[in-house]
Amino acid sequence: MKTQLSAIVVLVCLALTGSTFADERKPNIVLIMADDVSWEAFGCYGAEDYKTPNIDQLASRGVRFAHCYSTPICTTSRVKIMTGKYNFRNYTHFGYLNPAEKTFGNLLRAAGYKTAIAGKWQLNGLYNSLPGHDDASRPIAAGFDEYMLWQLTTQKGNAEARGGERYWSPPIEHNGKFLTKQMNQGKYGPDMFCDFVCDFMERNRAEPFLVYYPMALVHDPFVPTPDTIGDQQLPDLNKAPTGKEKKKENFVAMVNYMDKIVGRIVKKIEDIGQAENTIILFTADNGTNRTITSRWNGRDIQGGKAGLKDNGTHVPMVAYWKGHTPQGQVSHDLVDFTDFYPTFADSAGVALKADDPTDGRSFFPQLNGEAGNPRDWVLCHYEPYWNQIPGQFVRNGDYKLYRDGRFFNVPHDLDEANDLSESTDENIQRIRQSLESLIKTLPPAPTGNKADKNTKVRPVYPAWKLGN
Repeated sequence: MKTQLSAIVVLVCLALTGSTFADERKPNIVLIMADDVSWEAFGCYGAEDYKTPNIDQLASRGVRFAHCYSTPICTTSRVKIMTGKYNFRNYTHFGYLNPAEKTFGNLLRAAGYKTAIAGKWQLNGLYNSLPGHDDASRPIAAGFDEYMLWQLTTQKGNAEARGGERYWSPPIEHNGKFLTKQMNQGKYGPDMFCDFVCDFMERNRAEPFLVYYPMALVHDPFVPTPDTIGDQQLPDLNKAPTGKEKKKENFVAMVNYMDKIVGRIVKKIEDIGQAENTIILFTADNGTNRTITSRWNGRDIQGGKAGLKDNGTHVPMVAYWKGHTPQGQVSHDLVDFTDFYPTFADSAGVALKADDPTDGRSFFPQLNGEAGNPRDWVLCHYEPYWNQIPGQFVRNGDYKLYRDGRFFNVPHDLDEANDLSESTDENIQRIRQSLESLIKTLPPAPTGNKADKNTKVRPVYPAWKLGN
């Protein structure tokens, strides 16, 4: 009798402990963001030139979002996704994240998460030598317990003794230690970042963790990967070839290697027993480099980086959470880069406070197969201060209205050649008028000049309230 009672007590305690742990354990979040590559380069979106089996498998096991939107270049997208705010609120300089801004790293670290960031930083204000641009603790202040980053306190230019490219023999800063090109001689930066991410997850598997991996791949220069290096030797490995065909060949290899790294991270999550407790998100910061043309669904797509067309702002987004995401679902819900912040809060069970952004809308319910509360439109306010043509537009899944009145049915007009602003179709005009009423509530659009790092006036509208 005593033995039976003890066994019952043990079983009850185990049951209670397991239930409590399951209830209290918040899901890990792994956000992987590729650099300079869009939907036309992924098999699950219809690509014909590339092999992306690992990302395609995530899509077949989870949710592929057909309508995820970034901004046209890296920094505007990175500031937007990290802070959950439209760029008109807080973006002032290329290569800069104001250290006063609260990020999703700050949010989740305060919620008890172990946090890490790896890959490309480029947010200290190096291009304008802004105050604190040489501060190696910026990632910590942005909410990350650990980091391994390229372009934190030094630019890549060869004129700098500490500078260098992100690929072969990269100068990298790791948790306050500067790893010089000489120390990393012959090493491949993307592999170093991946190793760091995998090690971090293994060491912290007993607690909820956030990994933000803004990848180095597949930004130019288009150079060989460890799988295609052949008999090439240092120091020429970081020099892109001059021929167009060879550049495309290297770019294809880089996309394929990027996918290989995603596969390594997914496998590590499975190996440490965290697949059922980890939300894996894959996206990209903007369109593909303009020098690259890819076959997609039977047609050629030129890269649209830095431009406002679909090939510059429409990016892949795949989500997989074992046992939660619907298998193989294609979601047509709109996702904006401001939505990641509230989604992370929702995932961690954190109620947003007064100092949290309000521009985004959580897509966490959709990760659980629920309808959620999807947005009706996305907004792009684009002034990069990077010698590019700025602009402003709002769009839904089909139609896109620029602030200057141009109006397009994008899925049927990727080149935006057929302006529908004067269409007599009543349904088209009804949609245009709806988007027009929204765009009138936005802050002033950028002027149209190619602003650069020397621009003096940099207006922001942090408290602007949208009317819709």
